[in-house]
Amino acid sequence: MHVHILGICGTFMGSLAQLAKALGHQVSGCDANVYPPMSDQLAQAGIDLIQGFDPGQLSPAPDLVVVGNAMTRGNPVVEALLESTIPYTSGPQFLRDHLLDERWVLAVAGTHGKTSTSAMLAWVLEFAGMAPGFLIGGVPANFGQSARLGGSPFFVVEADEYDSAFFDKRSKFVHYRARTCILNNLEFDHADIFPDLAAIERQFHHLVRTLPGHGCVIYPAADANLGRVIAQGCWSEQRRLGAESTDADWHYELLDPAGSAFRVAYQGQWVGEVRWPHTGLHNVLNGLAAVAAAHHVGVTPEVSLAALCEFAGVKRRMELLGEVQGCRVYDDFAHHPTAIQTTLAGLRAKVGDAPIVAVIEPRSNTMRAGVHKAVLAEACADASRVVWFQPPGVDWALDALLEVSPVPAEVVSDHADLVQRLVALSESGSHIVIMSNGGFGGVHQQLMQALRARETG
Repeated sequence: MHVHILGICGTFMGSLAQLAKALGHQVSGCDANVYPPMSDQLAQAGIDLIQGFDPGQLSPAPDLVVVGNAMTRGNPVVEALLESTIPYTSGPQFLRDHLLDERWVLAVAGTHGKTSTSAMLAWVLEFAGMAPGFLIGGVPANFGQSARLGGSPFFVVEADEYDSAFFDKRSKFVHYRARTCILNNLEFDHADIFPDLAAIERQFHHLVRTLPGHGCVIYPAADANLGRVIAQGCWSEQRRLGAESTDADWHYELLDPAGSAFRVAYQGQWVGEVRWPHTGLHNVLNGLAAVAAAHHVGVTPEVSLAALCEFAGVKRRMELLGEVQGCRVYDDFAHHPTAIQTTLAGLRAKVGDAPIVAVIEPRSNTMRAGVHKAVLAEACADASRVVWFQPPGVDWALDALLEVSPVPAEVVSDHADLVQRLVALSESGSHIVIMSNGGFGGVHQQLMQALRARETG
């Protein structure tokens, strides 16, 4: 079957394309921005790429068109598709129909931590010899790829609450029919499609409604928003996560304040500990959720904890890009105040009084609209200094954050100026954390090059 994908270079759609190719289909696709690294991955997989949305790409007609959720009415190829008789579907529905029907699906949902938790869970199952398939919105270092078919019934999917397509406004995750489901957390986000928190809670409850009676939903006991979701009705087994002081089924106890060592208990019995290079309470909870989910499919806690000790992380999730003259530079995907706060808190607990420079581009639709601007400054309290980047298209002036910032802060609006400023701020022992859910104009690589040039000059 010839499958043509509209909007193929997004993380989800690009991974889906590679899975479709692995299933034996002829795969092609188009996008407005066909560039590395996704374009390289797709080309290596033998997938034909078309730059732009010319309707001519639908002739000769493919057997099926998969429409990405970034595609809108008025787009030339979308309008040509609707005028034709070519069958079309959404990405999540394609995944369900062509891959997940016969699988035991382990879905990871939540406002934060989906990618990291999915990667942890896939690695735990791999470590346990279960050869899972997966589709993850990032590249786990243990695998070096964002998607694979796997060699067993088990399939881990990062389950996004974003809508499926212009013709299907349901959240992606309702298509997957999971048996094991992690709900990491729930906060207001995606202001471009959800009017309020209640609307997101409704979608999460739709996900809970799809779980079978023998399924399992795993969530933190302290999350009041998820508590309201579960209170709307849950017909599956429940496993709650929390600190030792809670009545949760799975407990953690920190063995160091940074979160790089912790021990785990199940139903009141300590089962082992994790020592790893990762930091932050959010990662402890992510790991605990992965252990609980793996337990539901038969992996013992002892095996899961041993696997987490060898978890190598995910690209763009506090990824250390390099160290030059004692200055460490990190790339992080944080796109919400809570993610910013927990990431910086974890790093602060690890490095003590060392200087931390947070470099933040408010790029998500919600951040651009200024929905979280009242709490953004305080989210950076664990940094020593914040450099905000004012990108084009942001609906509010970031200068407003300077007046309420708990730490020294400034605003820069040019990429070259930003790199120069960061070079000036770098010193031996400092940590520069670049936070954006986009490419950030290549600032990461430019900064590393500038630091190396200073070192050799």
